Amino acid sequence: MSEESPELEARLAEQDELEPAESFAEQANVSDPEIYDEFENEWPDCWRQAADLLDWETDYEQVLDDSNPPFYEWFTGGSLNASANCLDRHLSARGDEAAIEWIGEPVDEDNRTYSYEELHREVNEFAAGLREMGVEEDDVVTMYMPMVPELPIAMLACARIGAPHSVVFAGFSADALATRMNAADSEYLVVADGYYRRGEPLDHLGKANEGLSGVNHEVAATVVVDRLGPNNDDFGHGLTDNQYDYDAVVAGHSGAVVEPVDRDAEDMLFLMYTSGTTGQPKGVKHTTGGYLSWTAWTSQSVLDIKPDDTYFCSADIGWITGHSYIVYGPLALGTTSIMYEGTPDHPERDRLWEIVEDYGANQLYTAPTAIRAFMKWGTEYPDDHDLSSLRLLGTVGEPINPRAWQWYHQHIGDEECPIVDTWWQTETGGMMVTTLPGTKNMKPGSAGPSLPGVDAMVVDESGEPVGAGEAGYLTVEKPWPGMLRTLYRNDERFIEEYWEEYSDTDSDDPDDWVYFPEDGAKVDEDGYITVLGRVDDVINVSGHRLGTMEIESAIVDVEGVAESAVVGGNHEIKGEAVYAYAITEDGQEPSDSLRSQIESSVQDAIGPIARPERIVFSPDLPKTRSGKIMRRLLENIADGDKLGDTSTLRNPDIVQEIQQEATGDWSAERVSPPRQPHRYCDNLFCPPAVSII
Repeated sequence: MSEESPELEARLAEQDELEPAESFAEQANVSDPEIYDEFENEWPDCWRQAADLLDWETDYEQVLDDSNPPFYEWFTGGSLNASANCLDRHLSARGDEAAIEWIGEPVDEDNRTYSYEELHREVNEFAAGLREMGVEEDDVVTMYMPMVPELPIAMLACARIGAPHSVVFAGFSADALATRMNAADSEYLVVADGYYRRGEPLDHLGKANEGLSGVNHEVAATVVVDRLGPNNDDFGHGLTDNQYDYDAVVAGHSGAVVEPVDRDAEDMLFLMYTSGTTGQPKGVKHTTGGYLSWTAWTSQSVLDIKPDDTYFCSADIGWITGHSYIVYGPLALGTTSIMYEGTPDHPERDRLWEIVEDYGANQLYTAPTAIRAFMKWGTEYPDDHDLSSLRLLGTVGEPINPRAWQWYHQHIGDEECPIVDTWWQTETGGMMVTTLPGTKNMKPGSAGPSLPGVDAMVVDESGEPVGAGEAGYLTVEKPWPGMLRTLYRNDERFIEEYWEEYSDTDSDDPDDWVYFPEDGAKVDEDGYITVLGRVDDVINVSGHRLGTMEIESAIVDVEGVAESAVVGGNHEIKGEAVYAYAITEDGQEPSDSLRSQIESSVQDAIGPIARPERIVFSPDLPKTRSGKIMRRLLENIADGDKLGDTSTLRNPDIVQEIQQEATGDWSAERVSPPRQPHRYCDNLFCPPAVSII
């Protein structure tokens, strides 16, 4: 980052607002600025425009049923099938065109192109296989897979037969898999035998089998995708009872045609488990009509996707970004979606730019985490490639600072590509706050205004709008089609987590219900929103939300640890990293061995992405007189900031002691033992480059 030119530094100081290039605006899918007033005046009927992007088997009768807030229903009375909308309806016009361009990590490996016709055929064949195994409508099928094409195939096959899917990020631990299968009461699993990281084949089926041993009900069938081929012999895995080879399942149903099942607009399309402030992950429920219309509309309006585009999102499908903006949104629009299995720096640091050039990508949607790494690596890597095919750039997962924004704009977009800095989360289903690139100016560091029809506001503690330039809490005042419908089998927690803070929960009036995503923000005089970060006990690591309680529980599971506290601290590349403070039991001395055990416990319980950046041992934690841990002070210590008032603590002296211990540990960069590349990600890019939310 220190290599920036003086010219760019000067522009950074002067340039706080940029217009989209006229050439872009002229061809943009949405170019009329009147759309904001139109959607406000016609709300909620404005969302017919999103529904009109889909094919409906039965026309909906009502756009929004808000009679039972916050359990809103969209496009009531309508029915459709997500798989048919992503595949069947494109066959006549785009059957021979590429639907998915899959790029494996080993560079000498044959990549795969799936035309819409080929993808349709394999989805039908696998859907027939799932049915033969006993999968019925509304059965939850779990998927625990890396970035291989069989993952979206399995998702679309489930959607075809009306079986919701629950994708578990492949970097999560065996325990995390078991927890999610138990919570969903899922009896079916689709898994890969392994995957590649930095050219090395890695075992995944062993981890999956370990997770299956923790499932507290019978698992009827597991389908195993052979990703490694002969390299799987290194791990000695054979298929056990109720385990089936994916290729054999597909071959056994060659040529099968499965009629897509009509699903009510409010029928569940998928579950996605996300971290919360408690130790139990939240099962976010997304439905067929509202979610699919939302991802299609935002893909078209914000990402400017057209059917003849080649579109590249570097997220992992194990996160919501990959669901919405690799699979459902792009395929609903009939475009070509790139899937990349590997990391941005293997075999060289120009891997993403090589992909953009080779495939002629028109959009790139990635994370600020990745952009900060690209900056650190230097401009020589993108400069070696022709990136002129790019028409639009996007960021997702966390706020992007102005310097990174400007670097991205200059060195990747050649100062011609608009950048859409998007705020949204698993629960929203898709983008909520960002610019429409053909109608709005861009402000580096600010996500932008609410999308048309989205009523996002920044309010104070009493729920009143804050003034321009003031910080407050981000809220959404009206429902939207892509919103989560509830938390799976837990309506009470749904209300408690998202609606209680600013809503009148005794009211039946939808105007009295306000969605609170638990993010802080500020707003300027033009209504542009800058998201400041989480205000709950969730840490955003490289755009991925991790619950502090889950990490703390894994730490205290280690013998010799009595108590722990986990906070998020600033990190140059990841944005935020996990910093852990641990109190040892009497008689247990802090040691590198204990550090190693803590790291292993966190990795085993959650996954390598949650592994602490630093671990500090302390005889106590800063606590109020009521016993509450003052995490703010621990964050100050992690960031090297000045400490605020400590007079209210029952043990104020401990703060300085922790600070001295932390300085001694961290300044020496003590990380024990030396870290080896681990099973799924390198804790910098987890997944390959992106996602969030």
